[in-house]
Amino acid sequence: MGKESVQKINKPRAIRRLVIWYKRNSAVTSIVDTAASSAVTATNVAGNVVSGAGSVVSTASNVASNVAGNVAGNVVSSAESVVNTASSVVSNASSIAKNTLQPLVFDPLKRLQNNDNILDRLDESQSKRIWIAVDGMGGDYAPGPILEGCLEAISRFPINIKFVGKIEKVKDAAEKAGLTDLLENEIDNNRFELVDSGEPIGMNEEATAVRKRKNASINVAMDLVRNNKAEAVYSAGNSGAMMASAIFRIGRLKGIDRPAIGALFPTRDQTRPVLVLDVGANTDCKPSYLHQFALLGNIYAKDVLQVKKPRIGLLNIGEEECKGNDLSLKTFELLSSEKSFDFGGNCEGRDVLSGSFDVIVCDGFTGNILLKFLESVGGVLLDILRSELPRGRRGKVGSAFLKSNLLRIKKRLDHAEHGGALLLGVNGICVIGHGSSKSLSVVSALRLAHSAVNHGVMENLSQLKKLQVLNS
Repeated sequence: MGKESVQKINKPRAIRRLVIWYKRNSAVTSIVDTAASSAVTATNVAGNVVSGAGSVVSTASNVASNVAGNVAGNVVSSAESVVNTASSVVSNASSIAKNTLQPLVFDPLKRLQNNDNILDRLDESQSKRIWIAVDGMGGDYAPGPILEGCLEAISRFPINIKFVGKIEKVKDAAEKAGLTDLLENEIDNNRFELVDSGEPIGMNEEATAVRKRKNASINVAMDLVRNNKAEAVYSAGNSGAMMASAIFRIGRLKGIDRPAIGALFPTRDQTRPVLVLDVGANTDCKPSYLHQFALLGNIYAKDVLQVKKPRIGLLNIGEEECKGNDLSLKTFELLSSEKSFDFGGNCEGRDVLSGSFDVIVCDGFTGNILLKFLESVGGVLLDILRSELPRGRRGKVGSAFLKSNLLRIKKRLDHAEHGGALLLGVNGICVIGHGSSKSLSVVSALRLAHSAVNHGVMENLSQLKKLQVLNS
């Protein structure tokens, strides 16, 4: 899909956002009007009762001082009770109006930007359903959670799944998880297909094992892409084996020496993540590899992240161009002379999550350490915040108010929300999941795969071979 198609999609999407905002605003206005009406009615009732009570008191005083006085006192007491009730109604009405109005009307644009689930469903519902091959046996908890995530993703996104694995084990896992009926329904609807294979490549096995075991689940899944029976492949298994299988079966892009694993990291601006590559595919790199990583990342940021002019950074120990090891110095020279993207210079560790860069390149050894470190940040940060909250009643009240905020913080830092990383540089869309992936991670990874296919990433990546720097 080219740039003209992307522009066509953006206009109706903006219109849909506006329509959704007006619908929400209309609903809020109705609720507020109802609350205000209730408040006015309650006030009128209170006023009438108090007025009536005053009249009774006055009449009672004229007729008899003792008996009537007692009656009047009871009436006034009842009137006070009604007034208190009326005040409570008014207060509740005000609270309803405030709680409903504040999140939806006072800041509607921010709410629409942050809560994109409805908009994503609208966009994806108009897309053609695509087939994705899934290595159902890859991962620490496979095949159960992988199967659960796939079935959930089918209901959310316009995708179909070719689930590769040992069919008996898959069916047993479905029965244990209570997914048998759902699985059979999706198979009958032609949205899910079981593809038989052998055992997966173990996490502790060498990547070269893919050459000996042709019926391994990752190989069978990769063959589906090679034979055009699927448009993308996902695996949470041995990442080295997946990379080797991709190179042997679908091949590298012309002009790319080594594929790279690109992972999305959160930044201060939650609408604009940063792509870091390589995060584990190549522990030892040459300057030319990092240069190619920058070219790959630049295209991905433009197509999928929709950044018009991505800013590329080189991960280093200082901002100055004279800093770093031999690899960093030579890579800096290459990136500085490249005219096809915007090179922003060296990026220090503290700048990775700042939002100052859209793509950051580094060798796989450094990138993998950075990735694993980030995975622990969310949990540690939440533990620190919980420990700093006051004890006793004040702490419970504070926790209740902050619960939604803490969950949002965890969600932004949780690698499961991103699900997987793209293997860039091979002749197909491959998404690598974390070894400990469960259903949420699988859903997020399949969403990433769908997005890459839908934005025509491979079409633009194939244009890299025309660059003079790759042919020199």
